[in-house]
Amino acid sequence: MLTETSLSIWGWGSLGIVLSLITFGPFVIFYLAFYILCFVGGGFVVTLLFGKTNSEKYLEQCEHSFLPPTSTGIPKCLEEMKREARTIKIDRRLTGANIIDEPLQQVIQFSLRDYVQYWYYTLSDDESFLLEIRQTLQNALIQFATRSKEIDWQPYFTTRIVDDFGTHLRVFRKAQQKITEKDDQAKGTAEDLVDTFFEVEVEMEKDVCRDLVCTSPKDEEGFLRDLCEVLLYLLLPPGDFQNKIMRYFVREILARGILLPLINQLSDPDYINQYIIWMIRDSNCNYEAFMNIIKLSDNIGELEAVRDKAAEELQYLRSLDTVGDDINTIKNQINSLLFVKKVCDSRIQRLQSGKEINTVKLAANFGKLCTVPLDSILVDNVALQFFMDYMQQTGGQAHLFFWMTVEGYRVTAQQQLEVLLSRQKDGKHQTNQTKGLLRAAAVGIYEQYLSEKASPRVTVDDYLVAKLADTLNHEDPTPEIFDDIQRKVYELMLRDERFYPSFRQNALYVRMLAELDMLKDPSFRGSDDGDGESFNGSPTGSINLSLDDLSNVSSDDSVQLHAYISDTGVCNDHGKTYALYAITVHRRSLNSEEMWKTYRRYSDFHDFHMRITEQFENLSSILKLPGKKTFNNMDRDFLEKRKKDLNAYLQLLLTPEMMKASPALAHYVYDFLENKAYSKGKGDFARKVPPLIPKTDSDPEHCRVSAQLDDTVDDNIPLRVMLLLMDEVFDLKERNQWLRRNIKNLLQQLIRATYGDTINRKIVDHVDWMTSPEQVADLVKRFRDAFWPNGILAETVPCRDKAIRMRTRVAGKTKLLSIMPDELKHIIGAETTRKGILRVFEMFQHNQLNRRMVYVFLEGFLETLFPQYKFRELFNKLHSRSKQIQKYKQKLQTTQAPSLQKR
Repeated sequence: MLTETSLSIWGWGSLGIVLSLITFGPFVIFYLAFYILCFVGGGFVVTLLFGKTNSEKYLEQCEHSFLPPTSTGIPKCLEEMKREARTIKIDRRLTGANIIDEPLQQVIQFSLRDYVQYWYYTLSDDESFLLEIRQTLQNALIQFATRSKEIDWQPYFTTRIVDDFGTHLRVFRKAQQKITEKDDQAKGTAEDLVDTFFEVEVEMEKDVCRDLVCTSPKDEEGFLRDLCEVLLYLLLPPGDFQNKIMRYFVREILARGILLPLINQLSDPDYINQYIIWMIRDSNCNYEAFMNIIKLSDNIGELEAVRDKAAEELQYLRSLDTVGDDINTIKNQINSLLFVKKVCDSRIQRLQSGKEINTVKLAANFGKLCTVPLDSILVDNVALQFFMDYMQQTGGQAHLFFWMTVEGYRVTAQQQLEVLLSRQKDGKHQTNQTKGLLRAAAVGIYEQYLSEKASPRVTVDDYLVAKLADTLNHEDPTPEIFDDIQRKVYELMLRDERFYPSFRQNALYVRMLAELDMLKDPSFRGSDDGDGESFNGSPTGSINLSLDDLSNVSSDDSVQLHAYISDTGVCNDHGKTYALYAITVHRRSLNSEEMWKTYRRYSDFHDFHMRITEQFENLSSILKLPGKKTFNNMDRDFLEKRKKDLNAYLQLLLTPEMMKASPALAHYVYDFLENKAYSKGKGDFARKVPPLIPKTDSDPEHCRVSAQLDDTVDDNIPLRVMLLLMDEVFDLKERNQWLRRNIKNLLQQLIRATYGDTINRKIVDHVDWMTSPEQVADLVKRFRDAFWPNGILAETVPCRDKAIRMRTRVAGKTKLLSIMPDELKHIIGAETTRKGILRVFEMFQHNQLNRRMVYVFLEGFLETLFPQYKFRELFNKLHSRSKQIQKYKQKLQTTQAPSLQKR
């Protein structure tokens, strides 16, 4: 059955196929397959469309009932992108001065071209991004220019920069001393000096150390990025600052494209050396200075560079074919070069062998020293300071001070008598007053040095002291009244083994010869000051009564004195402007009453205050004179305030209690208020030699350099700058204060003789000129030309050959020593001058230390530009990761722990 059934199926199937082929032809199979495919495809499409419609409806229901709404940012962003680009108008005004704006715009254009456009155009042709960056930079510059115009830059240029430089030099000097103290035999490396420098910095600054910024490139870049971001926050509008992409671009351009290359150039020792040579290009190099540099150099690289150059020049000169007079010239040049080469070779061998010789120690131990007479020592500033130090060590300072004081008395007395004689010829009689002043001064010297109460007392023959006392009691004093005793004191210092003979065997004597530049030249040149002026005055400060200040006028209770400032005004005398105060004075006595007006300047008040507080020490804690003001001291409001303060000062001074407490004060007050021209100055006698040791409340070596300047120095800008720099360059604070005070007086006289009383005004005008639009424009142009010469980005300057750099160092040191005047050597000593100049030059030979100085100047600039913001705290935080600070804090905790345990 199954077989029959299968046969029937196959038969009927075959019949159907045959009939289809006969009826529809051979393509029936293809038609059938097409019909089936269309049926299946149509069913699939219908199912897909129906399912999609139902799925969208279901998802919409779920979205409205369960899911949060979708963000609209992407559609809006797409919509903005489809819009046409808007044209951005750039306002080219930046500072308000066209001469500044033009080069600034060029700097901006060059910066965008070389730091942004070269890669941006490979990504997009859209100009709007570049225009936005340009607008952002301009907004920052506009805010910066606005802030700069509001700032008074005079204190920054005249005080802050000088203080920062002096502090930097002090830290370097202390670091050198520490390296020397660690090991006198081993030579410290440059790395040791840098580490020690930052150790000293944290000891001085307490909470700041810039070692990471100056020694680690990675930390330096991070510091500049953080600083630029803070500046952008202060200078940019909030909308621009919130744009992170724009902010990061501008930050990188400022930090890595402008600030970092500028700092690299300013801190490069070779660049600084070339700049030093350029600054003093008009001065000729001195052969003596050059040979001193070679002989004192401790850098083998410098010596080898000079030696090789000398050998090269020798080879060239020997190759020349010359005749006649040129032969002698060339022979002289060859001999000079051979000598230089020989000195270099000798110095190199000594340094390589480690047998460095200290000239001073060698001369002290083995050398035959030249003899400097005592009378030459007493008239030479440099020699006298060493002899003074020695006499203080041996307890013989009273003899030296007595000799100097008598010299001052003799000169001053002669001057007073000459003035008296001239006045007598003119019909003026003040004989008794002048003789009284001379007697008082002579008695003061006697009481200070020769009386039984004197401590320490000058030991001379008793009959000479008695004779002097009798003369003072019965005769008028003369300039020669102390001559016999002074001669005995001189012989005592000359012959007593404790004094001059022992001084010649002391190390101080050898140091004195070094300062006088006499270790190699046995001939003593004496004082080069010209007139051999003696020293006049009392170094102890106890005989500070001026001959003009002493008085035989006593206070009288029956006389009443009243005074007040009735008016104030501004005067102009030969271009010199100053304030003048009109003082109305009433004096009443039993039989009469007087009234007059006298006119005084503030400087008169200041001088008067100095005089009375010196003579009456108790007044210094009671009377307070209004402080000085260097700038804007002609303002009307300020003058009114000063008038009120000076009135209060006068009323306190004239109270009966004050007069009774100091009876001798009356003469000073009468003299000041008298209707006559006020005689300034505390008197010649008191000014000759000021007190040796001024009062100080802090250790000057562990604070900033500006902390120890008194008011009289601080008010005089050039004196302040010169004295501060001389203190640090030549280490004058380590010397006795007598020398420092003499230098101060000399600088005052030099400044007054050169510029007069208008020097502060000239400096203020110069600062105004430096910050004028013309000068700022010139600086911007120089910056533009340095980075983009001829409008093209400057290529990285290849590092110069080491030999050339070493020879540049030698040339720089030679130039600096050549411009040092001989007068300076005669004041502070040749050795001190050389050491000071070379110390400053050596400070600039370390890239890390130069970076520190640049960053200090930058921090001071920003603190001045943004005084309302706490930039000092910001810098402390940015530098807080320093390891030196952590070590210092641990050291403090270690040192304080025992004291806390005891408590």
